[in-house]
Parts: sequence; C-alpha cells; structure tokens
Amino acid sequence: MNNRHNVLKLSRIGLGCAHLSNVNEAVKCAGIAAIHAAFDSGINHLNTGDFYGAGRSEMVIAEALKGYKRDDYFISLKFGALNTPDGSLYGLDVSPHHVKNYLAYSLKRLNLDYIDLYQPARIDLGIPVEETIGAISELVKAGYVRQIGVSQVDAETLRRAHATHPISWVEVEYSLFNRSIEKYIMPTSRELGIGVIAFGALAHGLLAGHWTNERIQRSKGGYVPLFYEENIEKNVVLAHKLGEIAVKKQMTLSQLALAWMLSKGDDIIPLIGTVSTAHLQEALQSLDIHLTEDDVMEIEDAIPEQEIAGASFPNMQFRNGKTVRV
Repeated sequence: MNNRHNVLKLSRIGLGCAHLSNVNEAVKCAGIAAIHAAFDSGINHLNTGDFYGAGRSEMVIAEALKGYKRDDYFISLKFGALNTPDGSLYGLDVSPHHVKNYLAYSLKRLNLDYIDLYQPARIDLGIPVEETIGAISELVKAGYVRQIGVSQVDAETLRRAHATHPISWVEVEYSLFNRSIEKYIMPTSRELGIGVIAFGALAHGLLAGHWTNERIQRSKGGYVPLFYEENIEKNVVLAHKLGEIAVKKQMTLSQLALAWMLSKGDDIIPLIGTVSTAHLQEALQSLDIHLTEDDVMEIEDAIPEQEIAGASFPNMQFRNGKTVRV
C-alpha cells in the first residue's frame, strides 16, 4: 500500500472517533481516556470527520493529543458532509473550490500542521472525482496533507481517483453482514496497492452480542435497513448462530467478528468505534486470535449472504450536493 509520505507503521486496528461528537462532558472525558488507552496499547491511527458533531470530535481529539509527538500517530479525516444546527446531516459539499476551506478549519480545531490522510466523505455524482482529488493533491504539494483517500466509492471511481493522484486508502463499510466489497472494491484496491480502512465491523451492534427480546423491540426502525421491523428478528437469529461459534471458541461475538476481518488480509484495518476502554481492550484481544480456513468457512456459513435481511448501510448517493436515487 502507498505509505511513501509517512514512515509510521500503522496499527492493525484503528480507533473510530465518531462517538466523540457527543457534547456530554462525561463522554468527552471517556473519549480522551479511550484515545490515551489506545495509544498505550499500540493503536496509533485515529479516524474522524469534520462533520462529527460539527467539529466536536476534532476538538476532543486535539485535547487528547496534547503531550504526544506528532510523528507517533496517524490522523485520517473525512470532509464534505453538511451539518444542520440540530446535528443532522442534510447534504454533501466536495466542491474543489471549498476543499482548502474545510482543511483550514480542521487544522485549527485539531491544532495540527498537517493531516496524514484526507478524504471526501462521499463522491458527488455531479462533480468529476478527478476535480475533487485534484484539489486535495494541491494540498499535498503544499504540505498540509500527506496522503489522499476516498470513502464509499465503487471500483471505477476508485480507479479514476487513483489515476488523478495515488490513493493510499479506501474507507468502506465491511462486516459479516456486508461483504459486498469482496466482489469489486477489494480486488481493485489490491491491484492498485491501496489499503482498506473498514468501518462497521460489528454491523451497527448486531455483532456486539447480548440480544434480548426487549432490546430487539427497542432497536426496531431507524435508518439502517438491517434494523427495519421486518428484518431485525431474522438478522438477530443469524447473529445468534455466530454467537454459538464464539462460545465454542471461548471468545466474545465481537472478538470473533473482528478476528474474521483481520484474517482477510494485512491490508485491511478495522476501525473500533468506542469511548469505552473496556470495549477497546476486548477488541484488542482479537489480534491474538488465529482463524484457520475452516474457521473462516464456518463463520461465513453461519451468516449466508442470501439470508441477510436488508442492507447494512443506506444507499446514500449525491448529485450537486443533494441526495438522489440512482
């Protein structure tokens, strides 16, 4: 993979910092503690977005980074999603003309001189990807960005972006409930030497275990199709099957899910999104789990793709900044 600008060897697991967007002071303190625990445990990769809490995540990270050497950690940062004052998202702006502005504000909030990996949160179908990536490449030349990434793109867009400027990482959703990247994105990224940053490893909590009837009823609905009323009970049944394998192997369901992803290749970095040091330590134990080919087959057979009910991520695509149906 293309890490020519940064000699730091990235940890096998990254810390996702979306939860730091919560304005609660207790969450802020827990988040800072989680970042420090991550660093102490060997995790050196923090993943965030300037739209997480309208910059709140970045500011909490900045506070957590005080006292740490800049060369010892890696910040991957997404930009372009548009916030409303109430915290919801209403569109996308990856206009080449605005990229420098977004980065300027992020550098101030993070109190940094450069970002290790900068990437648009999504691609706007109304703006050639070459233009957005080209604008970021100017920031690479100026020294404000070290590497360029893309997020939630198709294989063709990944190729076009990479032809404009070398892409180091593609950030995508990947879990046992969504293996779609294995068909096109993963082969393409490996052909081009691009690493994969994978979010959603626990399928929005489906693979976190502890599913009771009360929790099922409480979790119905929302914006994730996996949890729609007509889908959630079917998916929990599949999660329970995987849980039985985890019990047999004397590990938690989430550890098994992470170990499965880690077994897919050293070029895949799962993100763990948590402000709990206990959950972080639980996740880190998955690094010591070795799965055989038979183990992987048994795990995937427990959640057959054709039996998964509903998509694990809304199909959000944008044209001229607005959500469109494609």
